[in-house]
Amino acid sequence: MRFMRVGAPGAERPVVTDDTAGAGHDERSFDLRPLTADVDGAFLADGLARTRAAIDAGELPETDISGERVGSPVARPSAIVCIGMNYAAHAAESGAQPPAQPVVFLKTPNTMAGPDDVAYIPRGSSRTDWEVELGVVIGRRASYLSGPEESRDHIAGYLTANDLSERAFQLDVSGGQWSKGKCAPGFSPLGPWLVPADEVDTSNLRLRSWVNGEPRQDSTTADMIFDVDFIVHHLSQYMALEPGDVIMTGTPQGVALAGKYPYLSAGDVVEIEVEGLGRQRQVFEQA
Repeated sequence: MRFMRVGAPGAERPVVTDDTAGAGHDERSFDLRPLTADVDGAFLADGLARTRAAIDAGELPETDISGERVGSPVARPSAIVCIGMNYAAHAAESGAQPPAQPVVFLKTPNTMAGPDDVAYIPRGSSRTDWEVELGVVIGRRASYLSGPEESRDHIAGYLTANDLSERAFQLDVSGGQWSKGKCAPGFSPLGPWLVPADEVDTSNLRLRSWVNGEPRQDSTTADMIFDVDFIVHHLSQYMALEPGDVIMTGTPQGVALAGKYPYLSAGDVVEIEVEGLGRQRQVFEQA
């Protein structure tokens, strides 16, 4: 199953696509509104299982989503929590030692955008960067988990995320914190889909990015320093993760920060993809 939200910004409707009929059958899309008004935290607590049952019972009407804008697959979360320097090769290209503990920072929820929405170079920016990441969506409240083995019970699913960053804001005028460079409007494109956790093996997913059609990042989650289960458990010791919250788990090598590639400018096109979780495309304009 793939959970989506389609329609104009602020007026998205929830849908689910299903291809379990097997080879030779077209993928079908179903309207989720008989079950929920949105793909939000309240729905994610038990809604994925209810959706499968409703599809199997023929209780959801089919719907045509062709030509519709695709929004973030989850409604506005209470928090977007990010892990920095979580790929060994990316830490090396940034001139840093691999961290002994996860580096954690926050993005404001209003940075969320659809996967193909126009993205903006912030005013005063000279170093806007791309970062393809595996995104984790929380399904059950996670607080003080006793160990990483409990984490999977609290994850609803996974999605493709772009942790857009302004490096001068992040590093030069930050005062030691990163959020100034992470919170411009639209700096968290998510989606196109939310795929249920039991359908995804996060141990070796391929992550790729392109700028103007030229390859940039190409790695796998096998290069992660801290894996998904460890991250969720670790965060739960310091904050309560609520249903619908999004965790961005870090980016692999191949970003502009390393100095090999130019930073983004108006007119540039960024594409990112996480294996099995879909592809994004952003055209950049000046804010």
